[in-house]
Order: sequence, then C-alpha cells, then structure tokens
Amino acid sequence: MTLGNSSKYRDNAHVNLGIDMMAISRTDLARLTGPRYLALVEAITAAIAGGRLSPGDRLPPQRTLAYDLGLSVNTVMRAYVEAERRGLVAGEIGRGTFVRGRALPGLVPQPIRAGAAAEAIDLRINLAAQDDAARLLPEALAAIAATDGDITLLLDAPGRVQLRHAEAGCRWIERTGLAARPEGLHLTVGAQHGILVGLMAVCRPGDAILVEKWTYPLMKQLAERLSLHLHALAMDADGIVPESLEEACRRTRAKLLYCMPTIHCATAATMPEERRRRVAEIVTAHAVTVIEDDVFGQLPAQRPLPLAAFAPEQCILVTSLSKTVASWLRLGFLVAPKRLAEPIRSAIHMSCWWVSPVLAEIGARWIADGTAERLCAGQRAVAEARQRMARACLGEAGVRATPDAFHLWLELPPSWRADTFCLEASRRGVEVLPGEVFACAPGGAEAVRLSLGGVREPERLRAGLEALADMLRAGPTGPGAVI
Repeated sequence: MTLGNSSKYRDNAHVNLGIDMMAISRTDLARLTGPRYLALVEAITAAIAGGRLSPGDRLPPQRTLAYDLGLSVNTVMRAYVEAERRGLVAGEIGRGTFVRGRALPGLVPQPIRAGAAAEAIDLRINLAAQDDAARLLPEALAAIAATDGDITLLLDAPGRVQLRHAEAGCRWIERTGLAARPEGLHLTVGAQHGILVGLMAVCRPGDAILVEKWTYPLMKQLAERLSLHLHALAMDADGIVPESLEEACRRTRAKLLYCMPTIHCATAATMPEERRRRVAEIVTAHAVTVIEDDVFGQLPAQRPLPLAAFAPEQCILVTSLSKTVASWLRLGFLVAPKRLAEPIRSAIHMSCWWVSPVLAEIGARWIADGTAERLCAGQRAVAEARQRMARACLGEAGVRATPDAFHLWLELPPSWRADTFCLEASRRGVEVLPGEVFACAPGGAEAVRLSLGGVREPERLRAGLEALADMLRAGPTGPGAVI
C-alpha cells in the first residue's frame, strides 16, 4: 500500500506516511497489543519525529485511511481525535486534518489517562438497559444448584439440547406470532452466533449474499472472512424495496438474503406486513434462503408477524435474550426449515461445540415462570422513556426512531458530515457511530446512529443528547464545516 511519496502537498487527498505507516499496515497491526487507534497515533508521531511528515502536511481522509489499513472508520476517527489532543495535528474548516509541527525525537506518546473512557458518554454500543436481571441471577443460580437432578442432567449430556430448553425457546418465539416446534429449534450463543451458523449452513466461498443498504456491521466482517460477496438492496422508510430485491435476485443469483425487518439495527425501520408478504413471495420464487434477524423483535408492544411466517420453508429466524432481557444472557434461538437441520447442527458444533447449559437453564426457567417476559416489559418501558428524552432533546428534525427501541437514526443537516460530527461529538465527550459503519453501498445519507441503552444513568444520557443538540443548533465551528 502506498499513501504518497516524499513530496509535500498541502491540499491533496493523500500525504506521505511513508514506510512508517506501511510498517503497521494489515500484517503488523495483527501483532500489536492494545487498541489499534493508539498504534495508529504512535505511527503518526514517529512519522513526524522522523521527518516523513512535516508541518502543513495533510493526513488522508478518515474513510481512505480506514480502507487502506483495514480498520473501521471509527478507529481512525479516534486516532485523529487523540493525535489532535496531543497537539500533533489540527483541523481546518472545510479542508481536513493537518500536521501542526514536528514531534521531538524520542517523544513517548502519552496514553489517555486512566478513567477517561469511563467518563465518555458512549452512545455507540446498542445494549439493553441495565435492569433487575443481574440482581435475579444469584437466586436463579441457587435454584439450579438446589436441584441435584438438574445439575446432573446438565453436566452429563454435553452438547445435547434439553427438551425443556427447546420448548422454552419455542414459547419465547411464539410471542411474535410465529409457531415453532422443538425439533426445528436450535440453541445458539446469542443472535450473532446464530447469524454465523446460518451463513455456514447455507453458503460456500464465492456465493452472493443480499443485504440491506444499511446492515449489521458484523455482516461485512463475516462476508470477508467467509469469502462471500455482498450486494446491497435499496431501502425506503419501510425497509427493503421489493423491486430492488427482485432485480438483485435475477442479476446475482444470490443464495441468501440477510435482513432485519423488525427495528432495523441502523434506521430503526420496521417493515409492514404487506411489504413482508411481497418479500416472502420474491424469495420463494427465486429459492433464496433468508436469515431473518429478529433480535429486537420482542421489544415492540405491537409488531407484524415475522417474515418467517410468510415463507417458512425459506427463512432462518434468529433471535436472542441479550437485547430484550439482559445483555449478559447470551442465549439465542434459531428456527429453520427441516432441510437445514443437519447443516445447522454441524455449524453449531464447529463454531462453539455446545451452548452453555447453565445459561440455557436460566433462560428456560425465566421464560417458563414469566421472569423473561417481565424483564422484557421493563426494557420496553425504559426504551420508551429514553426515546421520549431523545425527542425532547433533539426534536423531530432528521430523527428516525420507533418508540420501543434502544437506538435511533439521526440524519444530519446539510452543514454536517457524519465523520466530522462524530469527531466534534467526541471532543465534547460523547461517542456516536457514523452511518457509514452500517453502509454496504456508496452514496448514503450523512447520518449517525445513537444508542440509548448503554448509558446507565438517565442524567448522563440526557447530558450527552443535549450536547449533540447544541451541535445541531450551532452547526460546525471547526473541522467538519461544509462551506
């Protein structure tokens, strides 16, 4: 990878980061311990100290450098923020990030002080809110330990799904209106594992996979690891555009569609029933298998039937307790057609051998006695309260959300770019995700996703939202202004 040569060019898109930057490119990044964004800062520091970067040199755009080094845009963004904090670089309105001055030889970069990460108001990770689940855990473990027969059964049957665990999973899924039978249900280590299992069961290297234009970021990583080719589908306010799906099925001959019809992980859109029926018709006609990610599906008080209800022979439905009951309860349920039962069992065995029987027992007991439903209702109430808070702080302009979700999609006004909005937010102590993290096609809107569940204290969440609201009202006053 070459990012430039030894000449100085103040306004070009790329600058010389020389051999030093190549030394921490993809291969060497894997050898480093610690955060990759700090490794990138150290490389910039060394390049300045060694004269390969000089005052006035412009750093590459964050998107470009992220692509060249195989990093996320967020990682590069954090590196630029930290480099500016250390006085190495500075941003200029409408132009980019430039080297301020040569670092002293032998300069040892100062890490972010202990506790700084904890002080940031982090709206990036989409977690269920903290609730009573942790306080109920000791009681659940004590109840299991007090039942000798259950302990023996859990320990003496490694890898075998207990009937009561499968029945509990079916009961949980049936709350969405989808009928499920124990023989068609598989336990996974959360929904993320369920997605991997579905891909392993259906796809082979080189296969084409259809995804929404904005998709779960893990899908991009999994596709790269499994040598799958992603094809983005157009979306509107109701989710996948059927005409885009039909055209892509004909053009790509894709084997699989991955989608999130209920509370999309980026845009928070929920596909209406009429649209689901049309999508089901298309995938059935083209023999396309669907991985339906329903991880948020228990949060809405009212929701359409799962896509799997309209195309049961085509759909693998994946869900979990971690987004709706407790973040630490990494227990997932996967419902699939009979024809995929053996490939799915094989994929589960290869990827984790077996799901923790203790977690499965806790989940099954809580579903059976109503605890899971009560905890989910508590999560829904918290989500609704936090969405009301977000609306009060941010207003209605550009906000796409659903009342019972733990995230929202904020389309930025024309004066802001998403990456520089995130940069300015980080300077103010608020961490948010640029929409590009979810993008599978170019030309998307300038937007950010805000997660409302991971910050435990409502007053800190409000402070973070008000800081973002101040930015929206004031517009860019530093790097990121569009002029």
